[in-house]
Amino acid sequence: MPSRKAIHSVVVVAATLSFASFAQGQPAPSTAAPPATSAQSQPAASTPPAAKAPATALSRDSQAALKKLYAQSPAAKALGERASAILVFPTIRKAGFVVGGQYGEGTLIKGGKPVGYYSTTGLSYGLQAGAQKFGYALFFMNDNAVSQLDKSDGFEIGVGPSVVVVDQGMAKNVTTTTMQDDIYAFVFGQKGLMAGVGLQGNKVKRIAAK
Repeated sequence: MPSRKAIHSVVVVAATLSFASFAQGQPAPSTAAPPATSAQSQPAASTPPAAKAPATALSRDSQAALKKLYAQSPAAKALGERASAILVFPTIRKAGFVVGGQYGEGTLIKGGKPVGYYSTTGLSYGLQAGAQKFGYALFFMNDNAVSQLDKSDGFEIGVGPSVVVVDQGMAKNVTTTTMQDDIYAFVFGQKGLMAGVGLQGNKVKRIAAK
């Protein structure tokens, strides 16, 4: 049987090791972590970033831009009558001359009413020299396409549902019976539809507007 002195030495060594582990930020061997509560085990819900523009201004400008697009392009109006939802970015500003970053805010419209607000970011290329701003509208032709907007990391144009950019030439030669893709994009400026503007890779995310 070990002596009382030997047992005391073992206890002292164990206590010393336990304290050293605690001092280094490690839990003591004999200390069990308390079980996580249900609130601790669930991740916090992500909050959309705040919009730079108020909701009233975004809704008004988006509706006005869509109305102007309809007046300029009968194809856009025909698609709008069949679309499940339309996301309109009335003004996207470009930073840079030939290739640069871009940012804009817009409104998701369903049944003629605003139902959400989104931002668009990415690279802008293909703009004519001197053009520093433009707008675009995405026509979502089915509910599955609309659901892409609810992705936690945002919706990237060109990834997932097909996105067809409609320019002036295409708009004159297509009908709603020949347009069978998921999403159609109309890029517009002060003088109407714009050609050669790339939207590939643009990231669309939900924002919170007041």
